[in-house]
Amino acid sequence: MTTWETAVETVHKCLANGIREFVVCAGARNAALVEVLAQAETAGHVTLRRHFEERSAGFFALGRTLHGEPCAVVTTSGTAVAELLPAVIEAHYQGRPLVLLTADRPERFRGSGAPQCIVQPGIFGGYAGSGDWAEWDRRSPWHVNVELEEDFEVGEWTGPGFVAQTHAPEWPRLAVAGLARWLKDDLYKGLVVMIGQLEPDDLEEAYHFIHDLKVPVVAEATSGLREALGALVLADPDRQLKQEPPGKVLRLGGVPSGRFWRDLEELPETEVWNVTRSGWPGLARESHTTPSPVAAVIRALGEVEVADDALDLLEGNTRRAAGLDELLEAYPDSEPGMLRTLSSYAALGQGVFLGNSLPIREWNLFAQWDTPIPELRANRGANGIDGQISTWLGWTASRQDAWCVVGDLTALYDLAAPAMLGQVEREGRVLVVINNGGGKIFSRVPRLAAMSERGRQLMLNAHEVSLEGWASMWGMRYLRIERQEDFDGLEPGGGPLVVELRPSAKDTAAFWERL
Repeated sequence: MTTWETAVETVHKCLANGIREFVVCAGARNAALVEVLAQAETAGHVTLRRHFEERSAGFFALGRTLHGEPCAVVTTSGTAVAELLPAVIEAHYQGRPLVLLTADRPERFRGSGAPQCIVQPGIFGGYAGSGDWAEWDRRSPWHVNVELEEDFEVGEWTGPGFVAQTHAPEWPRLAVAGLARWLKDDLYKGLVVMIGQLEPDDLEEAYHFIHDLKVPVVAEATSGLREALGALVLADPDRQLKQEPPGKVLRLGGVPSGRFWRDLEELPETEVWNVTRSGWPGLARESHTTPSPVAAVIRALGEVEVADDALDLLEGNTRRAAGLDELLEAYPDSEPGMLRTLSSYAALGQGVFLGNSLPIREWNLFAQWDTPIPELRANRGANGIDGQISTWLGWTASRQDAWCVVGDLTALYDLAAPAMLGQVEREGRVLVVINNGGGKIFSRVPRLAAMSERGRQLMLNAHEVSLEGWASMWGMRYLRIERQEDFDGLEPGGGPLVVELRPSAKDTAAFWERL
């Protein structure tokens, strides 16, 4: 088979497996694939975007998979392939159909030290499947490594000869009898529901299910129900649950980011049941897990009995919320105070993406409660702050009035992401960077307090970078906000806008001390 024929067959197989979108990082080794895809796009079979940097491209493609459909990122050979690993890991833990289409030199070059040649098969280890397409479950990463000769003659794209079908993800057989019994037993111990990273199709079912249970809820911003569930949501859950741990925790959706979830490792007497599409328990201790879409499980359960607030955790909830509001009003120029104001603006958009990890935790505690946000997403895998802006751009590629809130180090980690701005919807796009001069989340981690002064300096990664020049470089408007009255200049309409929040370090320290 010639190089051209191999490239055509590879694209045919991608189409047969429901892949319609490709993010292309071009190079000499994958030139045949690039040309085949270009002709396939002209024929209306695929949608292409291009990027010069593979790591950012991988996360952009990950963002596209957040809509449930697969997306492939196409690379040349060598370390270009290795650049995809962070995005592959994130897709693995989120359960997303990210496809890695990597060009390779023929097998005879492996182990030779030849240019642009590394051992690519199996490079992603257990984080991505490969081999027979029939083995792909379409809800996890999949690696297609294509060996291509350097020289090839350009041919003409031939259609696949079949009508490409959309393939639904494959799930284990659903069994809910055990969960149904668990929801009825020993409710005197107290049941709390923790929700996060729900899919749009889960929201209505989860909302009614929780209302029927009438139990206290830890609602992360990524649940999409934080504002809608109102009085059932604990205002300060980490502190409340640490003081009075429930006997049972039902987790719906992704692994929570709050402190109490980690505290559960040391609370074996608290029973935990996870209902999650990713299948990950999120704990090293014993728990039960049902790997399935949340809505499917809730429908299978049918009507549920009221479990109620056995531990009276909701008693005084309004008072706690009012206490937080008073602190935010007392320190308006603190980081939490600015985030509260910012959240009221962002709620008017068509979706918000939060970058790890401080923005997520602060949004959970301090964002406004009155206006439900149409959709809120975040990456919560093992890769920390990598690729957040790129993922946001991929997720919102066709969406106007899209917002993103990240920290300063997160932005510095993804400086190439705006290269995609010319290939996505630009209208009303707002990128907010909370610039507090380094990794300030580490300054509040108790176990780091005993470190030496030099050790703390290394942890914080302090800097004095301004992002105004970066915004100008990519043709984005820029606004710097240092105090509450500066929000008057925040006008989201028009082209992409970078908002650099510079909270008062003094007010922020005072706020956290009071809290």
